Amino acid sequence: MHIVHTIAELRAHLSPFRRPAFVPTMGNLHDGHIALVKQAKPLGDVTVSSIFVNRLQFAPHEDFDSYPRTLDADAQRLEAAGCDVVFAPREKDLYPEPQTFKVHPATDLSDMLEGHFRPGFFIGVSTVVLKLFSCVFAGMPSGVAAFGKKDYQQVLVVRRMVQQFALPIEILAGETQRAEDGLALSSRNGYLSPAERLEAAQLVQALRALGDAARAAALPDLPALEAQAMQALARRGWKPDYLTVRRRSDLQPPQGPLAELPLVVLGAAKLGNTRLIDNLEI
Repeated sequence: MHIVHTIAELRAHLSPFRRPAFVPTMGNLHDGHIALVKQAKPLGDVTVSSIFVNRLQFAPHEDFDSYPRTLDADAQRLEAAGCDVVFAPREKDLYPEPQTFKVHPATDLSDMLEGHFRPGFFIGVSTVVLKLFSCVFAGMPSGVAAFGKKDYQQVLVVRRMVQQFALPIEILAGETQRAEDGLALSSRNGYLSPAERLEAAQLVQALRALGDAARAAALPDLPALEAQAMQALARRGWKPDYLTVRRRSDLQPPQGPLAELPLVVLGAAKLGNTRLIDNLEI
């Protein structure tokens, strides 16, 4: 496995190939990232993963400076998973000058949910993903890029960006990997205290209960059910941003009977100082 830091080195290593399978990450890898690498690998002729903590998607009050950087351990895990090339650019390599050109995704998808509570987040995500795509896939006739479904809204934003820019890239959405108690694997789980870690599985339980309640009613009052779910979580000491039932296709609120609609229940809530997100397709 090769570890490269500059775009020129990356392109030199990829030049013999025609269809990269790419997994972008911010490092501090867990089993969810490794599962994506293993899913993507058979779909390309070279497997690439990037490790880059992207300043553009962090608000000033968020954890950019404290986000764990664990390149050596991450590289070992990626090599064991069959990754061929790790692209670990320094900030000056990927952003040699201020990134004044940015991708602004459609507001109907990016300004709700995560975009509402983290203004500018999807601008930062879209910009870095498009830049990474240009590094990995330049001159390639096709490729595949894998993202985890835990970041459900992000997958939809990236997929729409690829469609709008006519990029020859297939977006693979990998299933959320979970601990035995149901907690979605996340790099930020490491911030939780032992007591918070025990409590953290209540987020997915709250999503499951909300989904069950929505499906059980012929014409559910979703705003009322969502408010009740948030209140129940708040009584346990959480600070919920949202728990909501949405259409899978565009994350808009569903209308009418729900029986035949593909839906997803999404949630974001803060436990102590750690903000967790999760979702369940129902």
